[in-house]
Amino acid sequence: MMPGVNPKKMKQMMKQLGMKMEDIEGVERVVIYTTEGEYVFEPAEVVVTTMQGTKTYQLQGSEPVFTPPKAMEIPDDDVSLVAEQAQVSPDEARAALIAAKGEIAEAIIRLTSA
Repeated sequence: MMPGVNPKKMKQMMKQLGMKMEDIEGVERVVIYTTEGEYVFEPAEVVVTTMQGTKTYQLQGSEPVFTPPKAMEIPDDDVSLVAEQAQVSPDEARAALIAAKGEIAEAIIRLTSA
């Protein structure tokens, strides 16, 4: 709520405007995934505001911890399989697997349809 405003009056005003606020109980951590990495808020509180049928989520927490994405580990067996099926070098097979996010079939298709 806003400082200096009577909470009871604030709730009445919100109700007149068709607004509803409620906490999501039991939230311990919120993780936001991006292409650059993850933002982890721990501890965290989440408040849901509903107004005119639209829900807005407000996150309150400490400074997030940023974690960059981990390097993808591609098993050697997968590299061998893709290299054999697409008839390419292991280095080309590994690059295709990384581009395909580890999906063997997609890596083979990328290599054979080029």
